[in-house]
Amino acid sequence: MLTLETPRLQLRQIDRSDFELFQKLHQDPEIIRLCFDAPSIEEIKQRFEERLPVWQSGSDQWLCMTVVLKSNQAKVGVTGFKVSNRVAEVGYLMLTEYQGVGIATESLKCVLDWGISQLDLSKFNAVVTQGNHGSERVLEKCGFHIKAIEKEAYVIGGKTYDDIIYQRNVTKKGE
Repeated sequence: MLTLETPRLQLRQIDRSDFELFQKLHQDPEIIRLCFDAPSIEEIKQRFEERLPVWQSGSDQWLCMTVVLKSNQAKVGVTGFKVSNRVAEVGYLMLTEYQGVGIATESLKCVLDWGISQLDLSKFNAVVTQGNHGSERVLEKCGFHIKAIEKEAYVIGGKTYDDIIYQRNVTKKGE
């Protein structure tokens, strides 16, 4: 199983023991209010099951990593990406009590660095709903910039939002 580490965190591929965390991340109104409408329990189970197969280079599924604090082994969120043609779409969700303390940034940087060094990825993309300033800060700290804004692209809770498209291009040394 793929495991990555930072000074504070261990990231490991999601497994069956992480369903409670995954469910909480997808049901907490504060976490999802600027991400998506609350999914049904059946939709949560389906999303979880889709992320369980062991990820390998060339997989068309999400590489979903559970983020664990080394200090107390608390599971605090998920991060990862889905690759297509050397371009990865990134995503992350952190429990509310662990937001704003650099965990999302630290875990995303770790996954990005691994993707660049091990998979030779050339570009990363991310979509953020208008108003999700915390997520925007995470992406900016990880070297992303705004590529485009899609007006009125997404509806959450009956309200229409713009999608902000972020991108990070990878430049190799000597290029």
